[in-house]
Amino acid sequence: MPPPDLLFSKAAFASGCLRALPAALRASSPHPPEDGHPVPADFLGVCVAASDSPAGDTFVVNALRQAGLKHVRIDLTYGFESAPAGRLLNHLVAEGFTPWIHLVQPFADAREMPAAEALERWIRFIRNAFQTYRAPGVVFEVGSTCNRRKWTGYPGLDAFLQAWRAAVLEAREAGVLLAGVNVTDFEPVYNAGLLEILSRHDLLPAIHSDNLFAERATEPENNDPKILGPRLAGVLPFNLVRKARLLDAIARRYDIRETVCTHTAWSARRIQRLLEDADGKQADYLARYLLLAAASGALSRVYWGPLIGQREGLIDDGTQEYPEPIPHVTLYGRAPGDPANYRIRPAFHALRTLASFLPGATWSRSLSTCREVELLEFKTKTGLVHAGWTVNGKAADLRSVYAPGSLASARALDRDGRPVSPAPAVFTESPIYLFWDNPSMPSLSSMPSLFQNLTVLPPLGRHHEPVHQAGWAGFVTLPESEWPADNKRDLLLPESLESSFGRDVLRQARNTVWSGPHPFAPGESLVIKRACAQAWHKRLLSLFQPSKARRSWNSACELARRGIDTPEPVAFFERPVRHAARVPSYFICRRFPGSGSVRTAFTAFAGSAESFEGMAKLDFYAALAAFLGKMHERGVYHRDLSAGNVLAQIREGRAVFSLIDTGRARFFNHPLPLRLRLADLKRICHPLTWPERKVFASLYLAPLKLEFTGLRKLPFVLYDWKHRIKKCLRPFRGK
Repeated sequence: MPPPDLLFSKAAFASGCLRALPAALRASSPHPPEDGHPVPADFLGVCVAASDSPAGDTFVVNALRQAGLKHVRIDLTYGFESAPAGRLLNHLVAEGFTPWIHLVQPFADAREMPAAEALERWIRFIRNAFQTYRAPGVVFEVGSTCNRRKWTGYPGLDAFLQAWRAAVLEAREAGVLLAGVNVTDFEPVYNAGLLEILSRHDLLPAIHSDNLFAERATEPENNDPKILGPRLAGVLPFNLVRKARLLDAIARRYDIRETVCTHTAWSARRIQRLLEDADGKQADYLARYLLLAAASGALSRVYWGPLIGQREGLIDDGTQEYPEPIPHVTLYGRAPGDPANYRIRPAFHALRTLASFLPGATWSRSLSTCREVELLEFKTKTGLVHAGWTVNGKAADLRSVYAPGSLASARALDRDGRPVSPAPAVFTESPIYLFWDNPSMPSLSSMPSLFQNLTVLPPLGRHHEPVHQAGWAGFVTLPESEWPADNKRDLLLPESLESSFGRDVLRQARNTVWSGPHPFAPGESLVIKRACAQAWHKRLLSLFQPSKARRSWNSACELARRGIDTPEPVAFFERPVRHAARVPSYFICRRFPGSGSVRTAFTAFAGSAESFEGMAKLDFYAALAAFLGKMHERGVYHRDLSAGNVLAQIREGRAVFSLIDTGRARFFNHPLPLRLRLADLKRICHPLTWPERKVFASLYLAPLKLEFTGLRKLPFVLYDWKHRIKKCLRPFRGK
């Protein structure tokens, strides 16, 4: 066989970018279309793969039926006919599912392209697949993350294009639909450049495919930080909606009427770089992504993937296996593990909930003008659906949006499809769905607005409610099982807590701190902190700050979201005045069991003790170093990390730590630099002798592959001198 003619041309690629991208950019928008459009009835799909055991096929079929999905994407490579993948495909077809068949050239063969032998094997493979599985509704896709050479094996774009040309010619001969070219992520220069080349050679796909991930933006609503950089991301906003609309505009320039996202997901490992509840956030992001994608009108279908997998799967495979170096987006060829050990993740339930109403609905309008709050309206055959949520950690007032009768007539579901009755008081980061059946329609009072400078805990299993009562403003959160009847909610107000029986004063200084019985959880205690700026300079600085109670609340909620233990926040109250920090405010949390702190342990170690509550000193140091390391890796800078502000207790031989006095904390979306880490460490290490400091600091720095050198000791030395000077000045300050 003579060598094939070259297809790739730098000039044609550049021409495609120059001609298609500016027009597509003008045609796209970061907002959904104002005109309504139907959401395709086959809008939702999922990527599947076979287990080694035939029992896995039955599990997949049952899971798909449970989720209400009919469309599946399956990856096939050489030899699939006699492998588990072929067995699963035949099972799916027999059960009435519509497959989207992704044909993948093996890495070793792709690396040899366009050598004659490799090309011949590829042609035989695709010809057999087309002839065997062609049927109404079946789509074949070629292109496996063609813009990622290290994953596909192709030595260059021309090698991939030779494989593509062969597939197009065989598809025309077989009379099947061919989709491509499977660009991965948002890199529209590849979409524009490659489609221009294919157009010039009459090799365009029938359907345009792209793996439109949004992981790198952290949240689906965020602008992509890698286009112009994090600081300029808002200058040329590229959120999910705009990216989908731009890709669709590029395809339509070449008269391709459908753009399909063939694989997208959120990795649990990526989520856990910052947040603790990876399963919950994966479900939030799935729901928010698919709702925005449906509203965009730019994607005719979205395949979530994989169905079963360790990091991204809607179902956890129960193993530690991950396909390295070729990820699932390139070849999802196998579902590891034993079906008996599979675990359904919340994301599966979130997808099932969407599948119950979103496909076949009609996009109506967006009811929010606030970037941090989404309220999307869809029309169904039976009525109206509103889907509302906020960005991570925020809350918006739901009750002010609707007239009281409208909420009373609505049926509310949470993200996972569980009924919520009555309808919640707030929108949070987990979507809420409100349904009105014909002819009942909601009456809106206002647009949704964000509670300013407020962070809240994830809502599932909790009741959140803002407070505007008896001259107080604030927020309360409790587990659903503890939420009180209307006539008992006053028991959490400051006046009730000030006069409660069993009051145990813990601190009487700048702030008053006491504990008392939990009015709604017998046997448990609450800690109440009454704070007020007293010194003249503190009162001056507080003019433009939130109240101390609100700052403590926000920090506690954000710490909990990031998996850093702190006493569970229950409520905060402040006066609704212009300068809330100048008048008393109250922060309420559950009491941490035990009375010890790191200061108790460090003071004992400085006095030659070898253990704390039965735990050996080195084990205690190692546990504390791991706790602080996790805190700093997740972007938490405490700023007041004295040894007394880290509570400690030994439970069943394990050290448990909890942060308090967190009102000054700062939070970043990246690990802390060493400078800020040492700023925290110098405070907590102050009670230790220098030899003990060296031991502890070395344990902390070891995972960073750093040593406690002289330069890194300098902040500790300066902090010691600061304390000596303050001690000398105390008599002159009247202390």
